[in-house]
Amino acid sequence: MNLILDPVAAIGRAFLGIVRKAGALALFALAGLSHLLRPPFYWGVFFNSLIEIAFYSLPVVALTAIFSGGVIALQSYAGFAQYHVQSAIAGIVVLAVVRELGPVLAGLMVAGRVGAAMSAEIGTMRVTDQIDALRTLSTDPMKYLVTPRLLAGTLALPFLVLIADILGVLGGFTVSVSKLGFDPQNYIIATFNALKPLDVMVGLSKAAVFGFIITLMGCYHGYTSRGGAEGVGSATTAAVVAASILLLAFDYLLTDLFFAS
Repeated sequence: MNLILDPVAAIGRAFLGIVRKAGALALFALAGLSHLLRPPFYWGVFFNSLIEIAFYSLPVVALTAIFSGGVIALQSYAGFAQYHVQSAIAGIVVLAVVRELGPVLAGLMVAGRVGAAMSAEIGTMRVTDQIDALRTLSTDPMKYLVTPRLLAGTLALPFLVLIADILGVLGGFTVSVSKLGFDPQNYIIATFNALKPLDVMVGLSKAAVFGFIITLMGCYHGYTSRGGAEGVGSATTAAVVAASILLLAFDYLLTDLFFAS
């Protein structure tokens, strides 16, 4: 036992494992995207996934956005009242929701709901040999299971984030007017003065990236799951955790890219 080389070897093995995992994930993503350019495209799977992500996730995203907007207004008022700058609350609410909280909270909600469901569905197909059965029917499993879901997630999340932005700002407006005594007309004017088209575009761009990451994690961990029901459960957990971590990491990277001066 070498007290110096053994820890170094352990670090090296961990690093190589991370690199190997990242490489496999990148190849999986490229394989899924490459099928977008090669027919056939399974429109039925695409529309079912789009409805599953965009429509059935709408209630939880909407409720999260409304209450988050109201909380931001309350917390901002509590802090800004000390410095007599309550007039900035409208701008703070709209920028916080559109730039950050709308995309991030919607992404986390969808990751917990849709990412887990995709991983469980595809993982079950893997451990019950249904994916192998697709090959025997001359159907490419990547083209059938992964590619339509990647496209659906990338398109669905910006729609959800747009709804979340509107409802989040509405939640802040409702709390500010009904509880904090703001004038409705002045609040609306301050909101529009603070909001810029770039803020909306950045938020929707983040949402598209987040949607791709969530569906990629769900498909990848389900597709590569092994070990029966226990393996499917582990893959589902890994998909949600990985999607959430990557979502927050890419949120920082994109914010730094668009707003760092």
